[in-house]
Amino acid sequence: MIDHIKLDIQVPANMAGRRLDQAAAELIPDYSRARLQSWIKGGQLTLNGAPAKPKDKLFGGERLCLRAELQPQGSWLAQDLDLDIVYEDDCLMVVNKPAGLVVHPAAGNPDGTLLNGLLHHNSTQELVPRAGIVHRLDKDTSGLMVVAKTLAAQVHLVNQLKQRTVSRQYDALVQGYITGAGRVDAPIGRHRQNRLKMAVLDFGGKEAITHYQVQQRFRTYTLLRCKLETGRTHQIRVHMAHIRHPLVGDPVYGGRPKLPREASAELIGALQGFPRQALHAAELALVHPTTGQAMHWCAPMPTDMLSLLKLLKADEA
Repeated sequence: MIDHIKLDIQVPANMAGRRLDQAAAELIPDYSRARLQSWIKGGQLTLNGAPAKPKDKLFGGERLCLRAELQPQGSWLAQDLDLDIVYEDDCLMVVNKPAGLVVHPAAGNPDGTLLNGLLHHNSTQELVPRAGIVHRLDKDTSGLMVVAKTLAAQVHLVNQLKQRTVSRQYDALVQGYITGAGRVDAPIGRHRQNRLKMAVLDFGGKEAITHYQVQQRFRTYTLLRCKLETGRTHQIRVHMAHIRHPLVGDPVYGGRPKLPREASAELIGALQGFPRQALHAAELALVHPTTGQAMHWCAPMPTDMLSLLKLLKADEA
């Protein structure tokens, strides 16, 4: 990864009257406006060879000169973790995260996270905000995540997420018998009483939309394929609980498992003891930040979910 940036750009005449930071954001789209502003304030991005201010007005024809060295974005520890990297190039990588792995260090999980493993795999990840992590999965959700390896890729992927051009599809085993496809459009925000939980809110929540289709039905459970239109914290878990079909094993939103009548002791034990929410990020699709190529990846369902599905299938026999 390049650890320094060198650019020289002439301001076109049609940008006369624009603020420097506004023009820079259009002329240098690989970097966020906030970062460009910091470079202007720090003197790394100059106007006609002289320091300037973000709000300075342009006349057209000026010369922008960017000379910046990338700095570490955190003081995280690099740790040798067994990462399942399903794709990697100079721009990005796609990781199949196992259940139980925390994505980012935080209180209670200062290390041993995906971020720590990414730094060991590629030390220059420290030059990208959050080590290139642009979206997250809950600790006990498995599956695919994209990670940016450059600042330009990070900006591009964040914009794709905002514009909802990244496709993320999940396998979700839920309680109850669902007859067909559906859509949940219900805003999500922090729970009013329990700030550690999210909830559907009548007022103050952020837009949240989840689409789902039936993949397989069992006696009292349904395997769904859920597609996110938005990406709120715990979105699928909250939305499925909201429509009274919580995820199997969800310790926060699931409640007690509803056991099939006359189920085998093995199935009852598996349902009651399933150690996590039965949720797996199975498919990921996006536009490559450099080539513009449409890309798509799949991750097979993990063994814990496959074993439970096998028991549910046997229960129907």
